[in-house]
Amino acid sequence: MMTLVEPNQLNLFPEVKPTPARRAEGLVMSADALLKWKAQILDYQQRVRETKPVQQATLFDLAPVHCDPEMIDPFTLHLQPMAFYRMPDDFGQAALYFVIDSAAELLLYVGETCRSNKRWRGTHGCKDYISSYRDLHYRYQIETAVNIGFWWDAPVERRTRQALELRLIQKWRSPFNKENWERWGQPFK
Repeated sequence: MMTLVEPNQLNLFPEVKPTPARRAEGLVMSADALLKWKAQILDYQQRVRETKPVQQATLFDLAPVHCDPEMIDPFTLHLQPMAFYRMPDDFGQAALYFVIDSAAELLLYVGETCRSNKRWRGTHGCKDYISSYRDLHYRYQIETAVNIGFWWDAPVERRTRQALELRLIQKWRSPFNKENWERWGQPFK
């Protein structure tokens, strides 16, 4: 049925009052898809751990750089529970931090901060990802143990620390960092 909208203009669509849209339930990753997603990341990160960095030959003896991303292995750090910021401790200095699922040996997130005791108290996008990640594991009764490890030798200077953080994100391809969403997707929005 065609109706006139303006003089000499036909409307091909009948007038329909809009109905309120129902909010769709969020899509939930299946257990198989979750395990496959984790296996792909594990495979990549294991290869990173097993591959020795290329050593460039030099004519002169150079002092080793303590902030070499090839020398930082997040899986060797002392891990804390994710509620570390609620515990009385001597946190509060510049650091790189790594969110790791110890049960799966997966590095989920790499971050940097100049005030480690304050960074997680407020809003942090990774907290929502972690919560959704844990919830999905709980739904499928898959073991998970999400913890955080700090690397305390991080540069105090912000730009240097952020550059090191980015190199580590690129090296490990941590799935909760936005730089890697295109590669791994965003299943835990």
